[in-house]
Amino acid sequence: MLLQKNIQLKRYNTFGISAEAEYFLSVQSVQNIQECLEEFAAIAQAGLPPFPLIVGGGSNILLTADVSGLVLKNDIEGFEVVQEDDQYVFVKVGAGENWHQFVLECIKRKLAGVENLSLIPGSVGAAPMQNIGAYGVEVKDVFSELEAFHLNEKKVFTFCKADCQFGYRESIFKKELKNQFVITSVTFQLLKKPIYNISYGAIKQELDSMGVKDLSIEVISQAVINIRSSKLPDWKILGNAGSFFKNPMVSINQFESIKNEYQNIPSFPGNGLAVKVPAGWLIEKCGWKGYRKKDAGCYEKQALVLVNF
Repeated sequence: MLLQKNIQLKRYNTFGISAEAEYFLSVQSVQNIQECLEEFAAIAQAGLPPFPLIVGGGSNILLTADVSGLVLKNDIEGFEVVQEDDQYVFVKVGAGENWHQFVLECIKRKLAGVENLSLIPGSVGAAPMQNIGAYGVEVKDVFSELEAFHLNEKKVFTFCKADCQFGYRESIFKKELKNQFVITSVTFQLLKKPIYNISYGAIKQELDSMGVKDLSIEVISQAVINIRSSKLPDWKILGNAGSFFKNPMVSINQFESIKNEYQNIPSFPGNGLAVKVPAGWLIEKCGWKGYRKKDAGCYEKQALVLVNF
């Protein structure tokens, strides 16, 4: 391991913002994390943040200044089938693996369940942190368990689905356990026989335009990639972090009241007695789509995306 000082973080965040890490270290294993923390503790000065900033794919952070203390880059790799039965294959994946490459590997192996989550930026370890989702599928739908290293107790804990307290772009790691753990691996429960989900968003329309006659996880993934590519800029060319806003949930009564004024307001079923209103529609109605101020703006093709020009 090599603890580095004053490292430029521009290439480690998808917004492409320049900021320096006072200390920086890439880790490839749980043992690396333990050694890293011991090495850092030996040289750390008083007043530095007690917890490192954990970076994966860099698509869930917005850097606003140089980072004091330690930035820990999670580069733990791995893709291992750990269990299998007649219906499911359980795959344990290193938290540092690229999410989209993981999805493509599942498709290559004919393992279903994550095809709707194609082309989402970031790493596997970040996926359960905010229960990523797209086109009617969320990580919790294919989640089995995860392993995470406790920064204070210096040992690994296993979390089942109930432990994670998944919600809409939420988990316990963003609330009670924030800044306490480094997720090291995630185990997914994937289907041998696919159950296709094409009712959400524009997937069916895109499949029709592709001339698809027979459904497969391959064509659904490609349809999602096509849709996302048409709406989302490549962060390597135009800095962004993908869809940046949560769709607000309102009560049925609230929604009916809004609909009296805006008859064409779109919506989706929410959790329980709630309605999900697309944030993109709201932002666009406010006139922000395509807006730019200096180097910050709302992407011209998709109001949900903040960009760094």
